[in-house]
Amino acid sequence: MPTYTKDAAVIARLTPEQYRVTQQNGTERPGTGEYLENKQPGIYVDIVSGEPLFASSDKYESGCGWPSFTKPIEPAHVTELRDTTHGMIRTEVRSKHGDSHLGHVFPDGPRDRGGLRYCINSASLRFVPRDRMEDEGYGAYLDQVAEG
Repeated sequence: MPTYTKDAAVIARLTPEQYRVTQQNGTERPGTGEYLENKQPGIYVDIVSGEPLFASSDKYESGCGWPSFTKPIEPAHVTELRDTTHGMIRTEVRSKHGDSHLGHVFPDGPRDRGGLRYCINSASLRFVPRDRMEDEGYGAYLDQVAEG
């Protein structure tokens, strides 16, 4: 079983935007994220810890301006916290081991797929294409990723 941690050396290599989003609870501008339009099969992992977070098969076009997912690939790797910033009551989504701010979850997702919308910042993610998953240690999740 891999060990996922918040690694200071990895944090030091983040771009300013990745640092702002993951470490300072920032939000990238809508429509600007690297993975918004990504349709390749694979998984999305925490850019800091590498822990697996979301599968491409659970990604959908929500129209909100950020990558959206119906559920985490590994629920134990996602923490949900009450967020009352900006005059709103929302549920923040963070990675369990990397403690990276990922985005928020809302109850307005596709009803036939659980009803949730995990609205996630691309800056908090690293995409691992399906054909690289085994080599990078994510082979256990291949059954959750549709072949392209």
